[in-house]
Amino acid sequence: MQPGLVISPEQMTQDLAQLAKVTDCVRTYSVGNGLDRVPELAEKAGLKVMLGIWIGTNRIDNRAQIETAIALAKKYPGVISAVIVGNEVLLRGEMTAADLTANIRYVKSKVGAIQVTYADVWEFWLKNRDVYDAVDFVTIHILPYWEDFPIRARHAANHVDVIRKRMAVAFPNKEILIGETGWPSAGRMREGALPSRANQARVVSEILQLARQEKFRVNLIEAYDQPWKRMWEGTVGGHWGLFDATGSRDLKYPAGEPITNFPRAKIYAGAGMIFSALVFGVALLTLRRRPWSPHLSSWVTVAICATAGGALLGVAYDKLIVESLGVGGWTVGILLFGAAVLSPLVVANTVMYGRSLPTFMELVGPREYRTGSRMQTILGIVLLITTVLATQTALGFVFDPRYRDFQFAALTMAVVPFVLLTALNRPAKGTRPITESVFAGALALSAVYIGFNEGPANWQSLWTCGLYLLLALTLSRARVAQIQE
Repeated sequence: MQPGLVISPEQMTQDLAQLAKVTDCVRTYSVGNGLDRVPELAEKAGLKVMLGIWIGTNRIDNRAQIETAIALAKKYPGVISAVIVGNEVLLRGEMTAADLTANIRYVKSKVGAIQVTYADVWEFWLKNRDVYDAVDFVTIHILPYWEDFPIRARHAANHVDVIRKRMAVAFPNKEILIGETGWPSAGRMREGALPSRANQARVVSEILQLARQEKFRVNLIEAYDQPWKRMWEGTVGGHWGLFDATGSRDLKYPAGEPITNFPRAKIYAGAGMIFSALVFGVALLTLRRRPWSPHLSSWVTVAICATAGGALLGVAYDKLIVESLGVGGWTVGILLFGAAVLSPLVVANTVMYGRSLPTFMELVGPREYRTGSRMQTILGIVLLITTVLATQTALGFVFDPRYRDFQFAALTMAVVPFVLLTALNRPAKGTRPITESVFAGALALSAVYIGFNEGPANWQSLWTCGLYLLLALTLSRARVAQIQE
């Protein structure tokens, strides 16, 4: 959370009233940033509170959090059902188990009959068993998506149950509370774990059903999407909420309503059909200016460009607005989406003229090499933007892949027309340009590494790697004709 940020009581009142319709208890992680008002406001909404104390490396801040929480526990004993001293502080390495235990015992001595616990990823409980003796019950985090070996959505509930039962054996005689579990509704795949609204609804409903059957308590992470987390955890970090964070802050999947990963699917379908017709329209307008009949292969190329573009336009746009973050992210996203839209249109024109894909030399090389065609210049710019952005994303997946999104939809719209154009209208004979060769090599090597690193279950990765290889193949076929002096 942003330092200095204070959440208004009005916002908390609105949120708690909304949450009271779907739960009887909420968990907080801190008593700072205005969250010390939660017990007071929760009491008015008829909710219980598991009060969190945020502790870390700063002892002064720790003491302030602890004393505030103790005062709240004494003031609202009927509202605060438990105090959670620290959240994943052992995971972050910000405190020793001995110091953590001392803080837990201190809080426990001050809050009377209110139960006290600590929350962390389940593996860290197994590594720090001394903490078990200090708490009233064990609070574990199980996030199937973030496991070292990610769990598919259809196996997530069973995974949660297996871990819970394992912890019950390891720590007998005390309740095992699942303090965090859930599934993201957007973001990149991790092996076979796919974030989506439908998968989130499935995982949440199956875990809740399991909790009712097995009679254990569970806390879902989290109530509302947290866009600020995207700075550290990428798109997926900001989409764990059951409610949207913007607009009317609606429940993502109300009971009794069909669940879709694309709520604006009808609009996207209509826009896609219009775009497909536009691609064919460009081809027909171009043909009127050419006194020859194109081969069937030319129309097949146009048809594939129109179909791929129309089918993926909505997906590419949806990924643009969901996954773009910050000036840099929006700049890259808009440029790639623009290239995706322009590529099928410009290639449709180029195919009907019978021209080949221009080289970068024709775009930015010496004057004698540059093309005099305006459409060839536009096509060259689109190719250059696509190549640079594809290489930038590919290298990102090689060196820092954890939170990066796969831009398979926009890349498909942009790359497929280039591949088809190169296959249909072969480049002129000549020497292989160095620039295209360097980009082709970087893309090909990156694709091989990414494919192995992400694993065969990640279809987003395989799709994207396939596009990198197709673009590398297209660039490798570029030729620069020798100019006779």
